[in-house]
Amino acid sequence: MAFGASSGSGFPQSGLRKWTFRLAALLVVPVMLVGTVEIVLRLMNYGHETSFFVPGQLKGNRVWVENTWFGSRFFPPALARSASPTVMRAEKAPGSYRIFLFGESAALGDPRPAFGVGRYLEVLLRERYPGISFEVVSMAMTAINSHAILEMARECVSHQGDLWIVYMGNNEMAGPFGVTTVFGAAAPSYRWIRASLLLQQTRIGQWLRETVHRLSPAEDIPENWDGLRMFLDRRVAPKDPRKEQVYWNFQANLEALVRAGSRARVPILLSTVAGNLKDCAPFGSWLRSEMTQNDRILWNQWFEAGITNAARERWSEAAQAWQSALQFTPDHAELHFRLGQCLIESSNLPAARASFVKARDFDSLPFRTDSRLNALIVNTAEKSKDRGVILFDVEERLGRLSPGQITGTEFFHEHVHLNFDGNYQLALGWAEKIEELLPLGSRSKRKETWATPEICAQRLGLTDWNRHSVLEEMARRLSEAPFTNQLNHEKRWARLSQILVQTRSRLQLSFRKDARATYEAAIQLCPDDHWLHHNYAEFLVSIGDLAEATAPMERVRDLTPQHYTGFLQLGRLYARQNRSEEARQSLEHALLLRPDLVEARIELGQVYARQKKHEEALEQYDTAQSKRPRDAGLCLLRAATLSHQDKIEESIAALNQAINIRPSFVEAYYLLGTQWVALKKIPEARLAFEQVVRLRPDHAMGHLNLGMVLAKEGRFDQALLHLQEAVRLDPANREARQFLETLRQIQSPSKASGHAME
Repeated sequence: MAFGASSGSGFPQSGLRKWTFRLAALLVVPVMLVGTVEIVLRLMNYGHETSFFVPGQLKGNRVWVENTWFGSRFFPPALARSASPTVMRAEKAPGSYRIFLFGESAALGDPRPAFGVGRYLEVLLRERYPGISFEVVSMAMTAINSHAILEMARECVSHQGDLWIVYMGNNEMAGPFGVTTVFGAAAPSYRWIRASLLLQQTRIGQWLRETVHRLSPAEDIPENWDGLRMFLDRRVAPKDPRKEQVYWNFQANLEALVRAGSRARVPILLSTVAGNLKDCAPFGSWLRSEMTQNDRILWNQWFEAGITNAARERWSEAAQAWQSALQFTPDHAELHFRLGQCLIESSNLPAARASFVKARDFDSLPFRTDSRLNALIVNTAEKSKDRGVILFDVEERLGRLSPGQITGTEFFHEHVHLNFDGNYQLALGWAEKIEELLPLGSRSKRKETWATPEICAQRLGLTDWNRHSVLEEMARRLSEAPFTNQLNHEKRWARLSQILVQTRSRLQLSFRKDARATYEAAIQLCPDDHWLHHNYAEFLVSIGDLAEATAPMERVRDLTPQHYTGFLQLGRLYARQNRSEEARQSLEHALLLRPDLVEARIELGQVYARQKKHEEALEQYDTAQSKRPRDAGLCLLRAATLSHQDKIEESIAALNQAINIRPSFVEAYYLLGTQWVALKKIPEARLAFEQVVRLRPDHAMGHLNLGMVLAKEGRFDQALLHLQEAVRLDPANREARQFLETLRQIQSPSKASGHAME
């Protein structure tokens, strides 16, 4: 018999305990170590909360407010998006109806969330059912997609919602984890995404991510936010296999969102997503690389034949030519769009719509929800009817209301963002669906008709000034790539320019009184609506009434104290009124709420500069420039401050940097000329001022300074011409007139002497 052996076991009992302890140590010690590090990081206040909502207080009441740092899980630090100001009562008021609206910038109401679809929806419901308190909580954010929206929805399970509305899909390909994204990994697996987002909920995960970004920054990630231009080099082929992963991820997120709503026992209104088909040409087209040389020649011949026939308005021949070209490249987006235009001219509207849909679906810069994504929304809704999911087909509704049932500029600003009429019609469609969900008893107390667009405009404080400012924003947007690359850009630009002329003509002095009355009436009905106060303040600033604009902006700050916007805008207002100390305090508070807010640092730097605190100003500019190294305006501000410190050579270096970034930067050339004058380097100064008047011929001070340096070089005839031009452009400029007279006196004796010699 072997002493010490346990019966029925291969190990002695003591050996088993020893190995159990070792295995436990291998697991427990790392867990304890990680847990300790996590606790230490939290105690050090490192990192951020990752939920969409964080608790807050307003007027002594518990509320939920948006988390400024929610977007940091989905975007690189320099590109992180943040939510609009959101304040929601912690406990829903008795008898109220709370709606959560999930989506991207189109659901938010870009470019003016104050007039977004959620705002229209709230007005429509309140006007129709005055006895019910409706609360539409916008969970929409710019640039996000279904990965972020799923996280929001799961969080809203515990927030007493009566209805969820989902309007998403435009950013699925270009947003976080999409195939054309600039925000990180392109089309990774679903498990990788979920693990990554889970890790980001920990402070350790946030530290690891920040460390990786700092030690090995990705070269292909933009340094700062630059709109759709960031995606120009991210074109994707229509049949790129990575798109299949994006579709799979979208469906998984959509199904998970439905499950979350089912757990909360809340109905979900799933919407398809509409876009501009008729008036938005593709942003990019893909020409197949596997075409033979002969096929390319034939394709090009058919393509050019179509263009020639279309120019002669021979629509049938043009359509035939492009259909022949499509036999070689059936997924060429531009060809389908051109064909659609021909078919409209030929009054074949159903075929035209089909071509426009293909043009959208095959776009190599996919910024619009395509047919496949909309089909996934429809299928998910149909499969989930028993879970309280309702389908609303936005494409069908807006198409039905559009000429030829093809959506265009009637409802869209550009590619996906709805205009005022589009937001109204979408909100009305949702409201009609919501009405079916309300208790029967409440329907008997409703008004007979829905509020008209005019009534909604009054309630939202929408005036001609707002309409014009939105159109100006669209003009700025359409003047940049990728919109300038669209084949119908000139036509769209001409139409927009004509509309701007019409709206500008309505903004006469007489309109101000009516606009004030509209804003004040809307505020009287909803005194705690921060959007109304913000809107009113912006209007007052636009007409130059800075003092009066201060009160409504202070109201914005008080209603949304958790958000930086009110503090930033107030800082700007105070600064423009020379209330420097109040400006400084307000801007510093904005930075306390959002330390990476470059705009606040720029404004604060300017406040310090006006106070002659040049070192403090440079500190703010340097911090801002570390976030925006390609900001030419910042270089100019730094140069001006350095100049005040008599650091002329450093100022010149900053100005050259600004000019390298923006070669047509007139202000930089002008300051550069004055700096060369200070160093008594006249030829260099002349070259700088020559650039000023070349780039801006009506620059009076440019002509004056150029004339002065030309005179110093003895080029009196040329100097005289520029001084005369300076006086012509600015007759009240005494310095120009005096120098011109002096130069004439100098020239007169020399000319007389010359004649005597002759």
